[in-house]
Parts: sequence; structure tokens; C-alpha cells
Amino acid sequence: MKKSSKKKPTWADLKRRLVDFDRSALLGLVQDLYAASKHNQAFLHARFALGEDILEPYKTTIDRWVCPDVLRNQGISVAKAKKAISDYRKAIGRPEGLAELTVFYCESCMNLLGYCGLDDEGYFNALVRMFEQALKAIAVLESDLQDDFVERLERVRSEGHNWGWGVGDDMDHLMAEYGFDEE
Repeated sequence: MKKSSKKKPTWADLKRRLVDFDRSALLGLVQDLYAASKHNQAFLHARFALGEDILEPYKTTIDRWVCPDVLRNQGISVAKAKKAISDYRKAIGRPEGLAELTVFYCESCMNLLGYCGLDDEGYFNALVRMFEQALKAIAVLESDLQDDFVERLERVRSEGHNWGWGVGDDMDHLMAEYGFDEE
């Protein structure tokens, strides 16, 4: 079988084609992209601040993948949950939204671990990394916006001491490192 000599299309290739679109054709393209997937809809809603809660689809995805319905035999996927945060960052990436999604991720993990025993080092490591991402997101916010997020992470950290794998100790260290340790 002969290998194709054509290179993979790039953004530059697409951009050259889009230059020829008039306003109507461009709107039609965006409409088709909107209709093509829920992910595109969430992206556009976030980008243009449409709807009451632009974070809801991202939270739904996070919760589905880090706190699945074990009675329905749903699996866990840290990568898919993290992708929701990455998708939000690409769509709009507002600091308050990033703080909310990263803290929510940690809380969703806490919910799963509260009712379901789990012995998965990778899951715990991902939780600690997201806990740090949450602290980074909170640190860039104005101080008056930080308190609620820090309080929510305090609850996660407190529960973290019940899970093993050194999760609570790692969270203690991170809280101190980012200057949010009240002790």
C-alpha cells in the first residue's frame, strides 16, 4: 500500500480557506459546528457567556468521570474529567471559573471516596495534583474571592486524611506552600 504524500491539514490551511467565506457562510459554518456536538455548544456558550450557568456542562463531565455511578457500573476516567477543565480554559478560561472547576473536581472525588472505597494510587495522585491546581487558581484571585474556595478545599483536605496514600499529608503541605494554611 502506497503511503499518501499529502500532509495533515493545519490551522494555516483552514485559515486560507476561511478567508473566502462571506458573513453568511461563516455563520452557517458556526451553526453546523454548534449542531455537531454538545462539546461545541458548551464551548460557544462559555465563550459568549450564554446561559445561566456556563460551568454546568463542564461540572457534569467532571462529576461523571471522577464520581461515577458505581451501581450502574460506570468507569472512572481522570483524563476525561481533566479534559473538561482544559476545554473550559480554551473556551474562556476566567480565573473564577477555573477555581470553581478545580475545586469542584476535588469535591467530586471526595464524594466518591465518601461512599466507595478505592485503592487506586493513580486516582489519588491525580486528586492531589488537581488540589494543587485549585490552589494555583485560587491564588490569582482577589483576596475577597478566595475565602469560599479555600473553605471548600479545607473540607477536602480534612477528608483526605481518611483516604490513605498520604493524600491528607500532601494536601497539608500544599496548603502551607501556597500560604493558605491557617495553622
